[in-house]
Amino acid sequence: MAQATEQPYIVRDDRILSGEPIIKGTRTPVRAIVESWRLGIPPEEIPHHLPHLTLAQVFAALSYYCDHQAEINAYIERNRIPYEWLDPLTRQG
Repeated sequence: MAQATEQPYIVRDDRILSGEPIIKGTRTPVRAIVESWRLGIPPEEIPHHLPHLTLAQVFAALSYYCDHQAEINAYIERNRIPYEWLDPLTRQG
């Protein structure tokens, strides 16, 4: 069952991504929106890349991130692809 957070668009559901914060009604984790934003995609453009999301949901995810940076950063690190698994042509370094 989904557990509400202080953000109305953000929930946790133990059955989805082991309880990682997601956008309500989707399987999209907050970290996906944060990573897009960190890549330089303006919040207003993120729904163009993730068309199932509204701008309000994107801003809710970013707001949630502002209040829970350590938690979301840990999820980002945990889901990072190890450098040695990357194709040499795509490695930055």
